[in-house]
Amino acid sequence: MLRILLQWILNAIALLLVSYYVPGFHVSNFVSALIAVVVIGLFNATLGLLLKFVTLPLGILSFGLFFLVINAIILWFSSKFVPGFSVTTWKGAFLGALALAILHLLFGFIKGKAKA
Repeated sequence: MLRILLQWILNAIALLLVSYYVPGFHVSNFVSALIAVVVIGLFNATLGLLLKFVTLPLGILSFGLFFLVINAIILWFSSKFVPGFSVTTWKGAFLGALALAILHLLFGFIKGKAKA
């Protein structure tokens, strides 16, 4: 349970970091980031999974880079449902998805180092 809570908080911090550096990607406060992480996770588990399954051949042909486009769509779609979280441009959604992917990779690397 503690691991899930820590992951939730780290994802919210990542969302706040991305909103600070990516233009067109805005999170007003930490509470909005926490809510946005839950909504993004729910949409990613349902709509994102369906989109990734339907576009799997395109994802394979692009070596997985097309899945960044799907993640950008999920971020943009999620921003329509969470007050205090907005993605105003396509560039902001795409760069936000890319930055979040890199941050999640770094967090996973650090978490893996902590276990060893």
